[in-house]
Amino acid sequence: MELQIQRGCGLDVHQATVVACLLTVLADGKVKKQIRAFGTTTRELLALSQWLQGEGCTHVAMESTGVYWKPVYAVLEGTFELIVANAQHIKNVPGRKTDVKDAEWIADLLLHGLLRPSFVPPKPIRELRDLTRYRRKLVESRSAERNRLLKVLETANIKLASVASDAFGVSGMQMLTALAEGKATPAEMAELAKGRLREKIPQLEPALEGRMEEHHRYLLKLQLRRMRDLDQDLAELEERIQQRLEPYREQLQLLEEIPGVDWTLAAVIIAELGVDMKVFPTASQLASWAGVSPGNNESAGKRRNARVTKGNFLSEDRLGGGRAGRHPSQGNLPARQVLPPESPAGCEASRGGHRS
Repeated sequence: MELQIQRGCGLDVHQATVVACLLTVLADGKVKKQIRAFGTTTRELLALSQWLQGEGCTHVAMESTGVYWKPVYAVLEGTFELIVANAQHIKNVPGRKTDVKDAEWIADLLLHGLLRPSFVPPKPIRELRDLTRYRRKLVESRSAERNRLLKVLETANIKLASVASDAFGVSGMQMLTALAEGKATPAEMAELAKGRLREKIPQLEPALEGRMEEHHRYLLKLQLRRMRDLDQDLAELEERIQQRLEPYREQLQLLEEIPGVDWTLAAVIIAELGVDMKVFPTASQLASWAGVSPGNNESAGKRRNARVTKGNFLSEDRLGGGRAGRHPSQGNLPARQVLPPESPAGCEASRGGHRS
């Protein structure tokens, strides 16, 4: 098979080591092979970069194994043509697996042009993605903390959640604080209700009686403090996300025009897909990469039910409230989502491959 690249390096990346195989096509058509091992500290990765530059390497390929490839990519980015390949697509022959052979196999596939690059968006999008994914984790932590708090209330036979539609609204938080302090009577706590909740004061008073002991109040104080800290962290993080969204304000506004898409969901779409749609040749490939298209399951001419592909970041489970702001009558998300054609270029990799 004809060689597509003259100087390429395959990297087998691990937590503590990187095995590099540099293949160089000589003038007589023979291939020179060099094997070297490096650590994964910044100093070692810089030494790897300097060695490859000194040898005239132009392309570097590696597997997308966990998060170990990311610091390697960060050091080599901008110096070489980088390819991050899906590990499932480049498996070696069983029974012949070593770190050196893996690096040689990756380098060989690289030189023959047989590696399909994964989608690695530009650095600003990757940083935005880190922020939106961390926001998701904080939202999950806050939800878990609220559930634990409600269990404590049920244990103490406090039925606030049965009367108030939102036990963690302004009125609910004031009542919870009063319960933790243990000084106010049920009637006094019921009077803390605001707005339409005041219509339920007769139901609130018996719901707040319960049997709050010192043990329950101690747990309640800890949980309320945790929730306040999480709310503060979320507010700070969302402010940071808004700042990083400034260059994509036009795309953000277009996405928010979709019924049921608020700014948080629009931010996740931009962070996961980027704004350069040229990296996805067709809408079908974009849908497949996003995990919103079903897989194929056909045998003997019969098609069977198939689940959607993994990685559906548009699902409610991934976004934590993906239906925020959407009334049931508005239905699901529209089938088509259009980003402006003049979106800035710069997305290096990918034709629908494995996500980073």
